[in-house]
Amino acid sequence: MSDPVEIPPRGGFEDGDLSIDPAWTARILERFVATEVGRTGKRRVVVGLSGGIDSAVSATLAARALGSSEVTCLLMPYRASSPDSVQDARELAERLGTPHEIVDITSMVDGFAGVAGDVGHLRLGNAMARARMILLFDRSAALDALVLGTSNKTELLLGYGTLHGDMACAINPIGDLYKTQVRQLADHLDVPARIRAKPPSADLWPDQSDEDELGFAYPEIDRLLCLLVDSRVGRDEALRRGFSREMVQWVVEKVVRSQFKRMPPVIAKVSSRSIGWDFRYPRDWRS
Repeated sequence: MSDPVEIPPRGGFEDGDLSIDPAWTARILERFVATEVGRTGKRRVVVGLSGGIDSAVSATLAARALGSSEVTCLLMPYRASSPDSVQDARELAERLGTPHEIVDITSMVDGFAGVAGDVGHLRLGNAMARARMILLFDRSAALDALVLGTSNKTELLLGYGTLHGDMACAINPIGDLYKTQVRQLADHLDVPARIRAKPPSADLWPDQSDEDELGFAYPEIDRLLCLLVDSRVGRDEALRRGFSREMVQWVVEKVVRSQFKRMPPVIAKVSSRSIGWDFRYPRDWRS
């Protein structure tokens, strides 16, 4: 049995301080991946590699935790995807030494659009995310693997993701790290500079930008979320600390209205022990 990892003090949240100990964080997350995969009786994971920083960090952690041969990376471009994203994802997979495969999702997504009609950017983006998840879960079944998550804490709290799409996974090593903290961890893990330097984008259409869509920069959002969620600062206190009323209201509404994305579906209770109400055993429960 390995020695226990000493947990460092987590000061600073009261001031919205998002600094982390990256070496300690990497050790904890690598242990998490190895432990949670092992609990299921499996040995490997499948991850969608987009060319962005979040999937790069998740894949790197998994490769360090399980070994490169046990991590399969799927690159799943759409016809409008940036060629640079595919190149960055391929180069990272080669650098990690992980098996990887490029699967073009254009025919899947365009087939959906042909049936659904004029779907617009948002619905087409949802279709892309869900097409990718179909492929990831299919490959996980073929390889007897788990799907590794790539959504960070900022996205999860804001609901900035597609339900049963990019938010779907079996385990998620970075879901408790804000975007700003993922960047710190990426620096420590030596994720390629090209990936670390690019503006955050889901790459759902040309020149798409996460921060343009959100209307605020990630460092601002992360600091406010850290105050509201981690240190439980109230809205009035957030205003006193310099955040605009518009931003505070927007963030709070996003968190509240997207709660359904973070929870299993609510089940109507008609028995004495209902899933989600009374039966809440952890995944390693045994009868």
